[in-house]
Amino acid sequence: MSKKIIMDCDPGHDDAIALILAGAQNSPLDILAVTTVAGNQSVEKNTKNALNVLEVMGRDDISVSVGATRPLIKPASFASQIHGDSGLDGPKLPEVPALKPTQKQAVDVIIETLKQSKEPVTLVATGPLTNIATALIKEPNITQHIESITIMGGGTFGNWTPTAEFNIWVDAEAAKRVFEYGVCINVFGLDVTHQVLATDHVIDRFKQIKNPIANFVVELLEFFKSTYKTHFDMDGGPIHDACTILYLMQPDLFTMQHTHIDIEHQSPLTYGTMSVDLNDIMNKEKNAYFATAVDVASVWTLMENMLASYEKHTH
Repeated sequence: MSKKIIMDCDPGHDDAIALILAGAQNSPLDILAVTTVAGNQSVEKNTKNALNVLEVMGRDDISVSVGATRPLIKPASFASQIHGDSGLDGPKLPEVPALKPTQKQAVDVIIETLKQSKEPVTLVATGPLTNIATALIKEPNITQHIESITIMGGGTFGNWTPTAEFNIWVDAEAAKRVFEYGVCINVFGLDVTHQVLATDHVIDRFKQIKNPIANFVVELLEFFKSTYKTHFDMDGGPIHDACTILYLMQPDLFTMQHTHIDIEHQSPLTYGTMSVDLNDIMNKEKNAYFATAVDVASVWTLMENMLASYEKHTH
């Protein structure tokens, strides 16, 4: 039986890859809705990117709804130096997407989709947590319909400040709220995502898959690799956001530790830092599962299989 998910994202190279994997022909996941949030770029650009990616995938059956234009409290900030001015630089994409977003607000779509689903739904959040927090604040009883909130964010070190990862740093207030609702949360932070690097060797493997979607992913990864080399001196782009989808497809790829997580939101120095109590120093109630290790070889094999599954349906 397929696992039902809502993808709340800010595409983004790695978000785009997460969408492509989740919506693949032999994916065990059923995408009920896509919602967008300001993060890597403005919500307008992220929405355009989500629509263009779904068009490339041939999945015009999946709706996209526009979400928060800025964090709960602080002004918006973007990651242009990583994802480019469009938020999805690299491949050539239409300026005006063929697909259009719904007229509904993302938060309302999240709430309605959860309430209407006959089985629990997993929220996959690969951007700042603004929409998810707003939905929970607006309608706290939706927690009964949520199987898990599976996020890319945080870690025990940072990439935007020395201690803070970008998604959490953009809206730490939202992240703090999300961790306080007692919902099952799976966290994929930099500790694991920085191990899943799309190096030249990996890109070459994907080049062997002769279909338009795989080619598109190759173009994404080549651009992402170049910005990561320039800004972080890393030899491949970490496909951060895809880790959420890979986990939902095949949980045994990751080692998860049940732990207590809290978010710092008051310090100018460490705003957006995820405090992960892996050694149970505080003896606080465990509120999350935090990924500590990943089977990298199996990740690439699973991705290869998903990308190859598009062959049968694309021309």
